[in-house]
Amino acid sequence: MLRRWMVERGVGLHSPQVNDHCLAASGLPEDGLLRLLSFNIQVGNSTEGYRHYLTRGWQHLLPHRGRAGNLQRIGEVLADYDLVALQEADGGSHRSGYVNQVEHLAHLGAFPYWYQQLNRNLGRLAQHSNGVLSRLCPTLLEDHPLPGPPGRGAILLRFGDGPEALAVVMMHLSLGARTRTRQLAYIRELISGYRHKVLMGDMNTHATDLLQHSPLRDLGLLAPQVEATFPSWRPQRCLDHILLSSELHLERVRVLALPISDHLPVAVEIRLPAPHQGNAPLC
Repeated sequence: MLRRWMVERGVGLHSPQVNDHCLAASGLPEDGLLRLLSFNIQVGNSTEGYRHYLTRGWQHLLPHRGRAGNLQRIGEVLADYDLVALQEADGGSHRSGYVNQVEHLAHLGAFPYWYQQLNRNLGRLAQHSNGVLSRLCPTLLEDHPLPGPPGRGAILLRFGDGPEALAVVMMHLSLGARTRTRQLAYIRELISGYRHKVLMGDMNTHATDLLQHSPLRDLGLLAPQVEATFPSWRPQRCLDHILLSSELHLERVRVLALPISDHLPVAVEIRLPAPHQGNAPLC
């Protein structure tokens, strides 16, 4: 069932900080440049080898001293971006010291807008969540549980209005191919009315599968060529993606050398089409 939130109700706010961008009347950057990052943070746990899934598995259930330092390092990196998708964040439970990690990272990175999507509520034990951090105020935010077993979700954001609006969907997809196909079909419906689209998150499969063998295959999306993102200590597979509609101009793409989680973050800089840049500035 769709959980729909208008921005005033669904986005946590703290005092806005200085923004590098001058915003146009559309609410999008006057220069058209957006810096995007997607990161599966594994609730702030560091993983340096497969053995740590066993020897450090308790860190998924209990608090530990190293988590605060890991989150501090992540927050310092996020500060360079305009829009961030987080996967495997904790919304405030015993294992995180009752810290809402999405809100905490928003403060560390000085993001004025943030939203936590709770996907699996295990009470005091764990609050499995996705998150969004933004320097731009969305005109719409929708919270969507994805098809399949509980625990996976997507967040739809819209920036600007009308036919030139930008739709961004942040997601964490299933490990299973059959369930993932159902989830991608659902996401395809979410973005069907938008011309300018960005899909970002931990998609648990390769770009070739997404663009050639999934319900997204005929949408004309582009997958910037990035290095492998998983596992972080010896990357071999690219599971984390930022997919773009063809009208969005790719300026830069890279995988960041930040081996805290078992995934590495992927970042892109894009330039929006000219109509976004022609409105009178608000600053």
